[in-house]
Amino acid sequence: MLQRIQTIWTLLAVLAAVFLFITGQDVVISDSIPLLNIGCIVLVVIGALSIFSFKNRKRQILLNTISIIINALLIGVLAYWLLNLSGGIQIPEKGIEPIFPLIAVICLFIANIYIRKDERLVKSVDRLR
Repeated sequence: MLQRIQTIWTLLAVLAAVFLFITGQDVVISDSIPLLNIGCIVLVVIGALSIFSFKNRKRQILLNTISIIINALLIGVLAYWLLNLSGGIQIPEKGIEPIFPLIAVICLFIANIYIRKDERLVKSVDRLR
């Protein structure tokens, strides 16, 4: 069922990855590999797979956990990028890119909580039958 609360949280995490893709066009970490763009595309694909695998809650938890790990790596990469920019840290001049993976991690944690709650509910109903 797509109208569950964990679907909304996962969708918010996917939207955070899309916003990171849009705002992160000026981020240059490596000259040859567009690391941030590849990470955002992978996050969107994994998020879509997680949303549409609502019948298999264990797979949904696994995909969300993989997404959390990728977001944590992106937070590290973006923090490295911010620290290596010239001029020190001046928030208005530098981007807000590290905020989006942090929002996605929080949303995915909340989604996993609700998925586990659904799993417990289904198991308790199966015991009653």
